[in-house]
Amino acid sequence: MKLAYTDLNAPAWREHNYQLPQFDIAQVAAKTQQEPVWLHLGAGNIFRAFLANLQQRLLDQGLAEQGIIVAEGFDYEIIEKAYQPFDNLCVFAKLKNEHSINKIVIGSIVESLRMAPNFADDFARLQAIFAASSLQMVSLTITEKGYLIKNQAGEYYPAVLTDFDNGTTNPQSYIGKIVTLLLERFNRGATPIAIVSMDNMSKNGEKLEKVILEFAEQWKQKGFVSQSFVDYLTSNKVSFPWSMIDKITPRPDANVQKQLQNDGIENLAPIITSKNTYVAPFVNAEELEYLAIEDDFPNDRPALEKVGVIFAKRETVNQIETMKVTTCLNPLHTGLAIFGCLLGFTKISDEVRDPDLLALIKKLGYQEGLPVVVDPKLLNPKQFIDEVINIRLSNDFIPDTPQRIATDTSQKLAIRFGETIKSYIKAGKDVNELVAIPLVFAGWLRYLLGINDQGDCIEISSDPRLAELQAKLSNVKLGNAASSESLKSILSDKTIFGVDLCEIGLSNKVEQYFNELLTDVGAVRVTLRKYMS
Repeated sequence: MKLAYTDLNAPAWREHNYQLPQFDIAQVAAKTQQEPVWLHLGAGNIFRAFLANLQQRLLDQGLAEQGIIVAEGFDYEIIEKAYQPFDNLCVFAKLKNEHSINKIVIGSIVESLRMAPNFADDFARLQAIFAASSLQMVSLTITEKGYLIKNQAGEYYPAVLTDFDNGTTNPQSYIGKIVTLLLERFNRGATPIAIVSMDNMSKNGEKLEKVILEFAEQWKQKGFVSQSFVDYLTSNKVSFPWSMIDKITPRPDANVQKQLQNDGIENLAPIITSKNTYVAPFVNAEELEYLAIEDDFPNDRPALEKVGVIFAKRETVNQIETMKVTTCLNPLHTGLAIFGCLLGFTKISDEVRDPDLLALIKKLGYQEGLPVVVDPKLLNPKQFIDEVINIRLSNDFIPDTPQRIATDTSQKLAIRFGETIKSYIKAGKDVNELVAIPLVFAGWLRYLLGINDQGDCIEISSDPRLAELQAKLSNVKLGNAASSESLKSILSDKTIFGVDLCEIGLSNKVEQYFNELLTDVGAVRVTLRKYMS
């Protein structure tokens, strides 16, 4: 069994219960070559496990004629090593909660390209795709870092400055490449297009639009593009819909690889690229998935509502995103990450079977988050939490770790918890009613000490403010209470918590919990059980 067009008729695929494409791949590829409809930027795992499978389902049902073209603008080895040697085919292993696997051969990706001018043929093809009047949407999963053109000091990155100076002939930055390709569309007829960010961040479409316009303005000032091009980007011909995407897609898993190899598939070994990307000819992910998109497509769009995508107004999409990020999923993840690291867990699914940690996430979601979340109607918040706890986080088939999720926690607390605190204040509710949220804050401070509940040193996950925060806690020791003064500069930091905890009167509770967690070896478990029982 080989991932190749010529091998998909082999009986072994059906004998081992693989779902194969129900369409003529060659015919779909030819139609896509002539009249592309959907281009995706970012060839990572969530694209293959989610978006490519959506288009595959449309093709299987006869609801689409074209496949997806994918381009990678950061790590070109993904295309060279995980796509093209396999005719752009991959196996999607859908990991179900009861330990069964749905094995799907994805054939909807009919072309893969490297998005860089030094790959001249690929970039010329991308220019032709962008120029095609048939192209309806360009979607992106390039991670939040892909949208950054400035560092934390507000200075443009060197590649961006080079692009500003050199113009559109040889763009190096990700956004510079996108603006160059949009210029090609403008020059070849200025036809309508939707540029859809599907990256996992709030108001993603707004952020994408802002950075593209900033880039275009710089080029206009230097004479590389016209005011008419800038006007095109700000007209109703070009839209930047907001979206909310949610699907847990871990790295390729060795156990999944073994099962697929036992079926007889060859050459499935994962690849770690020189840029430290983990990819393979297969992708494993959970069964549940959510995608809501603002319905603003000036050149029409694929019929993705037929395969479960929610299309709604911007306000509703924002409410769905806010519901997920501030109440139903992300706060629960962070709570499990912090206490999981302290208590020695290495799998999220094992944590959900721990009565104390299960009580923590239930209190975070049901008791403290739900009372102030805005119900978007199209997705029920309580049902979302039910699925997160009972199906998603508890799926031990998903190899996710608290250590991975604990990364960059200082950047996450303001959104994941601070917005709920603000909602309490806005509603006139007493923030001191909160228990689980301040306990998570205290747990995070305890985690920053780098000592687990057994008194052993642990490695702290990477965080841009780690050194600064650990310096502020350098005098805090296990077995000794921390002073209010030693914590004040952290607890009053709005950039961390979204609010000044001292100003709103919640710092005393965080300090109390922190000192209880510090009492002695085993105090983390004792304190968690005390407040969650």
